[in-house]
Amino acid sequence: MHIAEGFLPAGHALGWTIAAAPFVAHGARAVVKEVRENPESTLLLGAAGAFTFVLSAIKLPSVTGSSSHPTGTGPGAILFRPPVMALLGTVVLLFQALLLAHGGLTTLGANAFAFAVVGPWAGYGAYRLTRAAGAGLLPAVFAGVALADLATYVTTSLQLALAFPDPAGGLAGALAKFLGVFAVTQIPLAIGEGLLGVLLFRVLTVNARPELERLGVLRPAPVAATPGGVA
Repeated sequence: MHIAEGFLPAGHALGWTIAAAPFVAHGARAVVKEVRENPESTLLLGAAGAFTFVLSAIKLPSVTGSSSHPTGTGPGAILFRPPVMALLGTVVLLFQALLLAHGGLTTLGANAFAFAVVGPWAGYGAYRLTRAAGAGLLPAVFAGVALADLATYVTTSLQLALAFPDPAGGLAGALAKFLGVFAVTQIPLAIGEGLLGVLLFRVLTVNARPELERLGVLRPAPVAATPGGVA
């Protein structure tokens, strides 16, 4: 993730920007709707964005022109659904490009597609499938957060392979090389990020249970009957 400024050919940068734009626009509408209908969510939305910003700013060198790091998009996707993270993730990338020279403006569309679109959707899908299989909240959170991280890097590897196919192995050869280099750092990071997500949701279940119930992450606790038989 965070492909560097000017690293992609112009046609590729433009193509990924066009691909990401509808998701970001839809995400903007989703955020406006959430804040308008549930103004009490504003603080948690801000926290989700801040969590993503801080975690994804932890940068480890990787393939030339890119880097490895946690993404932080999984928890927000689980709490508010992937469309919201399309906007929040893109805003995070924009600020990191402007303030930290992390990523770039010409590669913002490509980075947003991997980081703010594919990652959140993959993570949310893994979370929902794990819950549907009968697992509890925390195992599903681990699966969702870890896969959001890994899916981002698989997408980034594909973007780089499309831009720079291997002279001998073509697209498949380049993709295998990029995935192999990323895997050294990204698999341990994904596992660590999944565990961090579990810790975060343990805290939220204690300190923000009503909000988690409203968002559908937790089922409302049963109301105990009073001695007189009235619930």
